Amino acid sequence: MPAGAFERYLEVIYGITAEGREVRVKEIAAALSVSNPSVSEMVDRLVDNGFVTHDKYSHIALTPKGRRVAKGLDRKHETIKSFFINVLDVDEDVADRDACEIEHVISDETLNRLVSYLDSLSP
Repeated sequence: MPAGAFERYLEVIYGITAEGREVRVKEIAAALSVSNPSVSEMVDRLVDNGFVTHDKYSHIALTPKGRRVAKGLDRKHETIKSFFINVLDVDEDVADRDACEIEHVISDETLNRLVSYLDSLSP
């Protein structure tokens, strides 16, 4: 399973949860513009890998492991987006789209250096 697709599902589940809503297959499908059967298949894989829990025809929830991964992705996204907006003066919508793509391939080493650089800019 491609890591990017796997991670995108975790991000969507994390985002829906953060909004205080119950996560269901149809909400994930709408957010990712994919079919309900595609979501069900990926959710089964996420369950098998210990990232989410899911009772058939019920809500989907992140496990502690899934939450940890999703929070890490959110941190990557926000750091990259912040760099694009605040340092490179990129439009926020463009920065958000680009950060969404880059967060799946950037190494932890590069991200940590980016965080250090951004921290050095703060007074």
